[in-house]
Amino acid sequence: MTITSSIRLATPGWRAWMIWIVGVAGYVLAIANRTSLAAVGVEAADRFMADASTLSMFAVVQLAVYGGAQVPIGLLLDRYGARPIMVIGMILMAVGQLLMAVSPSIGIAIIARILLGAGDAAIFPGVLRLIATWFPAQRGPLMVQMTGIVGQTGQLIALVPLAAFLHATSWSIAFGSIAGLGVVFTVLIAVIIRNHPPETGADVTVNTDTGVIRVVTSAIDTGTGIRAAWKHPGTRLAFWSHFTAPFAGTAFVLLWGMPFLTAGQGLSSAQGAGLISLYVVVGMIFGPILGELSRRLPNQRSMALVLPSITLQATAWLAVIVWPGPAPTWLLVILAIALATGGPASMIAFDHARTHNPAQRLSTATGVTNSGGFLAALTAIFFIGAALDLQGAGTPDAYSLEAFQIAFFMQVPLWLLGVVSILITRYKTRKRMGLTRR
Repeated sequence: MTITSSIRLATPGWRAWMIWIVGVAGYVLAIANRTSLAAVGVEAADRFMADASTLSMFAVVQLAVYGGAQVPIGLLLDRYGARPIMVIGMILMAVGQLLMAVSPSIGIAIIARILLGAGDAAIFPGVLRLIATWFPAQRGPLMVQMTGIVGQTGQLIALVPLAAFLHATSWSIAFGSIAGLGVVFTVLIAVIIRNHPPETGADVTVNTDTGVIRVVTSAIDTGTGIRAAWKHPGTRLAFWSHFTAPFAGTAFVLLWGMPFLTAGQGLSSAQGAGLISLYVVVGMIFGPILGELSRRLPNQRSMALVLPSITLQATAWLAVIVWPGPAPTWLLVILAIALATGGPASMIAFDHARTHNPAQRLSTATGVTNSGGFLAALTAIFFIGAALDLQGAGTPDAYSLEAFQIAFFMQVPLWLLGVVSILITRYKTRKRMGLTRR
């Protein structure tokens, strides 16, 4: 049920910003947890004596759980709010990293990644819920982009400090330390974060045009909520936008980027880390730019922002794949920059979800949207690993540039599927909004 109040939100106060800061700091840790295996992929392969398919399975299982949990998490957020769900998420990630620290076998390590995926699934949607309830909707696109930007620093934490700490100490100490941080943030979220401003007495969203607060009280109705969200072509447009824009960058940073740059392209670990750091930094720069453009171009987001990013990524990757021999540094820099546009472009999907869904199913629609990117990413990661194994290049000592070039070509079908789906759902969305005659 939705109740309209005449109260209007003022400019967010210090408490709203404090809650967002704690929430986004938790998201930084979630990203660090998510990518913690990427920077130490070779060490993981040695520790667990894993070939490429098995190594990719760690990421695939984690992303599968993450993606599969998005809709249930959205339903729970709509029912209980952000605070309890984020606390549970942090606990699951802490337990997962503790298991990863002590795991003696692949089986236990996979259980650890399942827990990490389940816990991670709660954090970003939880922060989006906090933005919707603590900030005016006019600030939504920029706040979502800022959340994504700050969160990506977790990749830098996993890439440099974690890898260096692991090499200076041990596998158990490094991953055990991340588990300890999870405990700290569990306490911080429980103590500081609140579901909604005290003066509203309930979760709220704000009408972008009028500023009127809409107080939301909803019960879980799984079938109705999911069907209603998916039925709207705007939600499907959001899903396919998030499916197509970020997966190449996610697969690159989450698992296969460092092996490709070092074992395939012949770069040093420092040079590979530098390129991945460039990817993160450029993505942070693009975030507020695309956020502001998304706000200014609400009816041209797909054609002006999302599809150009996808085209740029595919073009850069194909150039690297067909280049005879190791690609020159300037081309790898272009690849990193091109991939960096995918994350900010994918955040535009949440603007679609927020625009085309009522408040009572906001988090459900967000969950449906968020599952798209990780479904594509886990598919890409698995296909790349399988392609390496089929070429006999499944272990670090057998990696080769030619094998990587063929393996990364497996991304092309996903781009084609995503682009066609975006164009179809964009047309249907615009038709429903009365922006096209057909």
